[in-house]
Amino acid sequence: MDAQLLAFTGISLSMVAMPGADFAVVVRNALVSRRAGAACAAGIAAGLLVHTALAVGGVAAVLAAVPTLFRALQLIGGAYVLYLGLRALQSALRKRESGAFEVSGEPLGAALSLRQGFLTNALNPKASITFLSVLPQFVPAGSPPLPRTLLLAAIVVGLAAVWFQAVALLVDRLGRWLRRPRTARAIEAFSGTALVALGASLLIAPLLG
Repeated sequence: MDAQLLAFTGISLSMVAMPGADFAVVVRNALVSRRAGAACAAGIAAGLLVHTALAVGGVAAVLAAVPTLFRALQLIGGAYVLYLGLRALQSALRKRESGAFEVSGEPLGAALSLRQGFLTNALNPKASITFLSVLPQFVPAGSPPLPRTLLLAAIVVGLAAVWFQAVALLVDRLGRWLRRPRTARAIEAFSGTALVALGASLLIAPLLG
């Protein structure tokens, strides 16, 4: 692996591991079960695959050039993340009043967890813009751009798949402690607050712009 690929791998890992909506959604699903957490992690990796494909194909440039389209996608993504956060807070409050513990308030199947992970990531247009700006920096001058950008995209998706699966596994391994009613309510309230804040920021940003 050349120096540029090593540098890109380090930068990509830091971007993937940065706490945000993806992390909060995986933790919340993994509290339900290992299967739900793994499915959510797979959905996030699939969402990243969409963003990297858009960047490789140059479609992300259209988002950058058409502010109205970009803002519309921001609003949709922000509304979805805000919805997930409000559901988490509602569930935490309901369990506080009842004293019962069920992470989601309803069983989370693998398909629903997969969809939550995918939509949380795929509906964030900033990811496409980020990849569009980062990928070209690691294409050596004079080399064919398509094979190189495909390799870089594969690295990003692979890192995301490994990282979020590891997060889901760790949460599941710590499940006995994390699923204690008081601890679980605190985690769900925290993740819900984080999702609400992230969703609100996505909704406010295009309105201020």
